[in-house]
Amino acid sequence: MDDGGPGAPGASRPLWAGGFAGAPDPGMWAYTSSLATDRRLWRQDVAGSRAHVRGLVGAGVLEAGEGKLLLDGLARVAGELAAGRFAFSDGDEDVHSAVERRLTELAGPVGGKLHTGRSRNDQVATDLHLWLKEACADAVEALAGLVGALVGAARAAPDAVVPGLTHLQPAQPVLWAFQLAAHGFALARDIGRFQDAGRRADVSPLGAGAIAGSSFPLDPAATATALGFAAAFDNAMDATADRDAVAELLAAAGIAMVHASRLAEDVALWAGRGWVRLPDAWATGSSMLPQKRNPDVAELVRGRTGTVLGRLAGFLATLKGLPLAYARDLQEDKAAAFEAADLLVASMGALAGLVDGLEPDRAAMRRDAAAGETTAVDLAEALVRDGVAFREAHAAVGAAVRLAATRGIRLADLAPDDLAVIHPALAAADRSVLSIDGSLAAKATPGSTNPSRVGDQLTRLQVAASAARSWAAGFRPALDLGLD
Repeated sequence: MDDGGPGAPGASRPLWAGGFAGAPDPGMWAYTSSLATDRRLWRQDVAGSRAHVRGLVGAGVLEAGEGKLLLDGLARVAGELAAGRFAFSDGDEDVHSAVERRLTELAGPVGGKLHTGRSRNDQVATDLHLWLKEACADAVEALAGLVGALVGAARAAPDAVVPGLTHLQPAQPVLWAFQLAAHGFALARDIGRFQDAGRRADVSPLGAGAIAGSSFPLDPAATATALGFAAAFDNAMDATADRDAVAELLAAAGIAMVHASRLAEDVALWAGRGWVRLPDAWATGSSMLPQKRNPDVAELVRGRTGTVLGRLAGFLATLKGLPLAYARDLQEDKAAAFEAADLLVASMGALAGLVDGLEPDRAAMRRDAAAGETTAVDLAEALVRDGVAFREAHAAVGAAVRLAATRGIRLADLAPDDLAVIHPALAAADRSVLSIDGSLAAKATPGSTNPSRVGDQLTRLQVAASAARSWAAGFRPALDLGLD
């Protein structure tokens, strides 16, 4: 039985088959084909090919009429792909060969001139860099959306107080908005990482050829400008072998997913302790237990973080053993980048929906925030303000905590005489700081959980999210497909 592929009757030959007398084995063809993965690059491929055609005309390599035939043909190919009418062939090794094959069917023999002065090495790298720019913009936009959701949730419950945890134990009372803002600032750093990665991806490899450049008088800088890149490559060998931008995307995605996973863990913890109610639209139930409301979105974000981290580690392992210049190992870059980018955008969107719908139980939060003498350090600091050395104050308050515990009462309920026995300054200390609100108000430093400071933080995050959206809109490439 015929397995199809380029060896089948009537099938087109691979682009590289000029020096081959026989057809590739169907098993080899199936193993090496990348069409199933890279077909999503068709927009970038058409746009890159159109820019290359214009570069060939500008260099006098193609006549203007030939260039028009190719541009019109590429526009028709783009139209078929956009409408879902494009018929992929068994002989299409990848999206690049599929576009060229269909172009030749539409435009005739002039289609064979499209690849003049170009290798699939610089063609693939150019498509990939265009996609990376879009992926970085998409990631920044998704992260900005989650930051916005955090700010919205914080502003909707400005008075909600939770116990800030260290070692998973109550440490100090903090505004819930303060903890939401903490997650927001981590995500804001992720936005910066994607912007940074995007800037380094903003370089066009087109014109580098297979490894050494071209003998045709092409102008890579002009082509780079036409495609919306900030610059053209500096070294042709580096341009075709470099995959730093993919590694940076994966690294930025990995760190961002770790931050998302930590937020997801907090949401699961808040729900488990009864501090928040999960929204109907972003929670699931149990097939057996009717009372259950499960944080499946949060748990899946935690799980999928491992997938993204695995993609980063796997891709770096692939790169580390490669000599210059191109090797087929690099074909694995797209599967890694596509999956990581897709998971990142989907995870940030899902978490944004979850956070936006959280319903805080203020009473439960405040009850647990007050438990465990979480304001004890505030009393110690009140002693310091009265002239007591901190270590002395720490020891005195610690002794008072122990005394209160042995009597089954709270630190705030100890009589002044009992406090005076422990340390003379304790009896006269300002014990208003032992209340939740007193503790919050006592915080003086910028970036603290003081309500006014938290308000400043939320404003900064809102501004950062807005700026990130603007950056994404401006950075995302406008691809010329000839459809307008």
